[in-house]
Amino acid sequence: MKIVSTNVFVGPNIWSGFPVIRHVIDLGILESWPSAKIGSEFVEGLIFALPGLASHGCSYGEAGGFLRRLREDDGTWMGHILEHCAIEVQNVAGTDVSFGRTRGTGELGKYNMVYAYRQREVGLAAGELALRLLMYLLPQSLQDQVEHAFDPAFDWQTELRDFVLDAQSKELGPSTGSLVKAAQERDIPWIRLNEGSLVQFGYGKNQRRIQATITSETRHIAVEISCDKEDTHNLLNDLGLPVPQQRIVYSANEAIEAARMMGFPVVVKPLDANHGRGVSINLNKDEEVEAGFAEAKEHSKSSAILVESFVTGFDHRMLVVNNKLIAVAKRVPGHVVGDGKHTITELVDIVNQDPRRGIGHQKVLTNLEIDNQAKRLIADAGHTTDTVLPIGVTFYLRTTANLSTGGTAIDLTDVAHPDNREMAERAIIAVGLDVGGVDFLIDDITKSYKDIGGAIVEVNAAPGFRMHVAPSEGLPRDVAGKVIDMLFPLGRQSRIPIATITGTNGKTTTSRMLGHIMKTSGKIVGMTSTDGVYVDGKLSVKGDMTGPKSALMVLRDPAVDFAVMEAARGGLARSGLGYRHSDVAACLNVTADHLGMSGIETVEQLAVVKRVVIESATNTAVLNADDIECLKMADYADVESIFYVTIDPGHTLVKEHIKAGGKAIVLEQGMSGDMLTIYDKGLHLPVLWSHLIPATLEGKAVHNVQNAMFAAAMAYSFGVDLDNIRNGLRTFDTSYFQAPGRMNVFDEHPFKVILDYGHNPAALAAMAGLADRLDVQGRRIVVVSMPGDRRDLDVADAAHILAGHFDHYICKADDDRRSRGYDEIPQLLKSQFLKNGVPDNQIFIIPNEEDAVAAGLKMAELGDLVMIFGDNSQRCWKQITSFNMQDQNTHVAPTLIGVEAPVPFEEMIDSDLSMVRDARGVRLARGHFEEAD
Repeated sequence: MKIVSTNVFVGPNIWSGFPVIRHVIDLGILESWPSAKIGSEFVEGLIFALPGLASHGCSYGEAGGFLRRLREDDGTWMGHILEHCAIEVQNVAGTDVSFGRTRGTGELGKYNMVYAYRQREVGLAAGELALRLLMYLLPQSLQDQVEHAFDPAFDWQTELRDFVLDAQSKELGPSTGSLVKAAQERDIPWIRLNEGSLVQFGYGKNQRRIQATITSETRHIAVEISCDKEDTHNLLNDLGLPVPQQRIVYSANEAIEAARMMGFPVVVKPLDANHGRGVSINLNKDEEVEAGFAEAKEHSKSSAILVESFVTGFDHRMLVVNNKLIAVAKRVPGHVVGDGKHTITELVDIVNQDPRRGIGHQKVLTNLEIDNQAKRLIADAGHTTDTVLPIGVTFYLRTTANLSTGGTAIDLTDVAHPDNREMAERAIIAVGLDVGGVDFLIDDITKSYKDIGGAIVEVNAAPGFRMHVAPSEGLPRDVAGKVIDMLFPLGRQSRIPIATITGTNGKTTTSRMLGHIMKTSGKIVGMTSTDGVYVDGKLSVKGDMTGPKSALMVLRDPAVDFAVMEAARGGLARSGLGYRHSDVAACLNVTADHLGMSGIETVEQLAVVKRVVIESATNTAVLNADDIECLKMADYADVESIFYVTIDPGHTLVKEHIKAGGKAIVLEQGMSGDMLTIYDKGLHLPVLWSHLIPATLEGKAVHNVQNAMFAAAMAYSFGVDLDNIRNGLRTFDTSYFQAPGRMNVFDEHPFKVILDYGHNPAALAAMAGLADRLDVQGRRIVVVSMPGDRRDLDVADAAHILAGHFDHYICKADDDRRSRGYDEIPQLLKSQFLKNGVPDNQIFIIPNEEDAVAAGLKMAELGDLVMIFGDNSQRCWKQITSFNMQDQNTHVAPTLIGVEAPVPFEEMIDSDLSMVRDARGVRLARGHFEEAD
């Protein structure tokens, strides 16, 4: 069994509405070995290794369901077993995931194995570890038949422990995790910004950030004060708040002198450390102070060390958020309690059997360990690890009460004395923190410090939440929720409006139209497209940016208040949508393109991929009523309204939809032309005549009429008024500046040139129809190609569509041949044009795009139309705009191999323009002739 390929999906995808990993696995010989056939030893070994599998419901929907499948007479197959193991391995590491699905690919022994994850690297590592476990558990008879099945060095417990520790280093910490959970409960989106604890809540201009429990609203000066224990002490002391005596020292001798002056016992700790690192308490002798100073120096970033008077009492963490005390926890250092029977080592093992304890932050409590500090305390008490403690005797293995070192916490929020509550709030307000923790020592938190004493020993920025979220005893407190409520008070938005556009053709133009409408309406628009990422109309990142990564670029930008996302097939099929929801989503059309790639063989399968966009919408789904695959998507849309788009005013379904009060935009025919008209709850709202939209070339570019209808429908769905929609459409044209590579028209030559990125049969059909409708006085010339990764069938369809619409056909190749031969695509196009009745003398083969475009421009005369389907749009447009007919008489061809002198370009073309030849009359099949064989 092996993993053939892997996809990590971010956001909604064809498998689920949330992130999943998809492995295509090949069972090989194990296709013939379900669990029942492998044997009970394998099954019981698996359950022993991962006992949590007993809770998996599987298809039975109840605990034990998966084990039942394993033990049934027919058993279950390895792919299904691997799915459950990958899930459970993550659960062991503290990642709570449960979704999985395994389905055959249609090829014998191969399966799509899908499972949920939270952190990419953790999810991938879980799948790999699960696979190694299954191979290790196979009986010897099968291991001999399966290649690389047995790893003699494999130690499951060691591997699992290493995985858990590595997973925790990549997972969000308990405090950050609790904040993320609180945000999710309030339907606030979040994005992890680094591998640590830096997290963004909300999108665009409405975002807020946290790092651990420091927020984007936390004042830097407050953090600086809290990190300087001397400044904090002096500030609180000046306000009359209870603090211990304190001295700052720089040497062991100074520390001893300070301790003598204050009086023993004392505490020695670093000036700038945290989490109890380097803190030594209850020091009663000079030599103890000297050792404490050395310990503090190891953990200090500065040369300054604090010596302060030792205050007795229990350690309490008092958490203040937004100037209000919201939680109090009594912290108890990690300890064991004697029973008169077991040694200290055995007692530690017994404590660690508590199901709430785990490795690191795996669970709500951390395992106790007998490390160097514990051994020192044991020795100081005159014990060894083999000492049997008397019944009821408590022995502390730590001097500090941090949960990360095995401590426990008892919630005392409801019984804290009002004076103590006010004291904590005053301390945090004085420092200036929005979220802060006060470490307060007092014998009884229910009594006032004014009566029984007590002292603030530290103020913490970024206080940990674990002790409050999951105390060992007492009520859990929703402290993370209080922070989120502070960042996003009632009425404050966390999201920005998101429009997502998918389809086979027209996505980029529609995205640009909608972005332009919103920009003219006063929005700062972030847009992703096949050209790049744009913010406020300016190109930010160039390239095909239609996947999850580019979407996150827009959602992370703090300037953006409206997002327009183009979602292409490739990104959806490879990585998913990248964000959970959009407000308004549109599918423009679904036609044959990229078939035979990524396992997508049919238009129906392509529609399933694009349907992900519609399924993710929450408010409105805008669908092409003239496309049957788009119409089907209405059944999968969980939205408030369906908004149909049709250029057929007699569309029966749309008429019924309108009668029922539904939304639609219809192209209605009138005496003065075609009117874009919106229907909404019985209202008839004329928008704009199609011929008044510059991008439609006076209504002749029907595909752009349709694109404009989609843009208008989406803008209307966001509440944009009709005047702003009209203004946006009337000021948007298909100039190269506004829509590079999308039906760019150049009229400054004696002939008309149109540049378009069309690269599939449907796009070519739209442009061929436009060529027919345009009033052309001369000839129609086309420069055309198809991407090399398209099927021969698609190339044939393209030739069939274009045949008969033009007078001359120049066949070229894209710069990237995509595994095709140098002139394979143009030769294939020619053969198909010939089959469709195009005369041979109207077909030219010039594989190099730059030379093909030059030839098309040179061929054109007064009144002609040259339509160029360009791959490198920027270079093509530069050629078009810089073309000078007067310079063509002196134009020379590239140097030819075997020809001493340059050959005038006009001598390379026959008088009837039937073919391109060199000076010796040999037909040329290359543009860059110096590269010829």
